[in-house]
Amino acid sequence: MPSSAALRVAFAGTPQFALPVLLELLHSRHQVVGVLTQPDRPRGRGRQLASSPVKLAAQASVPIRQPAALKVPADWSMLDEWRPDVLVVVAYGLILPQPVLDLPPLGCLNVHASLLPRWRGAAPIERALLAGDRETGLTVMRMEAGLDTGPILLQQGVPIEPSDTGATLRDRLADLSGPLLLRALDGVADGTLTAMPQPTDGVTYARKLDKSEARIDWRRPATEIERLIRALQPRATADTVRVDVQAGREERLLVHAARIAPDGDDADAAPGCVVQAVGRHRDGYIRVRCGEGCLDLLALQRPGGSRQSAGVFATGRHALVVGTQLGDAR
Repeated sequence: MPSSAALRVAFAGTPQFALPVLLELLHSRHQVVGVLTQPDRPRGRGRQLASSPVKLAAQASVPIRQPAALKVPADWSMLDEWRPDVLVVVAYGLILPQPVLDLPPLGCLNVHASLLPRWRGAAPIERALLAGDRETGLTVMRMEAGLDTGPILLQQGVPIEPSDTGATLRDRLADLSGPLLLRALDGVADGTLTAMPQPTDGVTYARKLDKSEARIDWRRPATEIERLIRALQPRATADTVRVDVQAGREERLLVHAARIAPDGDDADAAPGCVVQAVGRHRDGYIRVRCGEGCLDLLALQRPGGSRQSAGVFATGRHALVVGTQLGDAR
């Protein structure tokens, strides 16, 4: 098939991360013949049904189907109607059975947010940040039945900056995903791009984030806790509890931002103990002892309240003063 040919492309994706690839396809010479996205879900405080970002972007110009599963032929019958040359998949959220993988003549291409084989699985961006990786990237691969095990067509590396959060890193990767996918699509169409098997060394798995991982364990090194706080944004927020021994209760606190504190003489303090509280509004901080080193909390929030600077939390009636215990004191 010559590279100048316009392919019939079906697209499967759901979240915001998938939008750049879809928009790149919609503005390319190729014809997007249909879009698969997950069903509308209840969202927000009112639990009103809401459409996925992909559906909102595609609904004005492209046929859309929202199967709840892909388990029987009736679930993917629309692909027979659309007759795609290729199926492009980006963060769709449903496993494609072998009959779907076999259906398009040019196969199914997936854009994955890591440099495979590192971080196969559901949360590659967050796991790269949590692990302290200095680089991640994008992989376009041919899909097969295994979890992110397919042969690689193209990859593009992206450095991880010390200030990166889950949000900023996801945005940078998303911005690069559309052009990379089109390059891969052109190479597949004209036969100039050959898929290479993934290396057998260096395989890691990015398991889905669990809610329990958001709770800060102050016995961990400050560097790990700081990475946790950055990695969870914006999908979740790291949290801790303020222990009020006299009142016999705990107050949950959300931690939005922190930095590694300079070395000091706080080695005798228990992990989770506030060792310094500076109450300046703009550049205040609350220094907490960790298993190794200290962490300066910079922005916090009480559930139901608004995000506030640490300087505000260091003053007032319920201030986090020196000696306050956060988390489990053991």
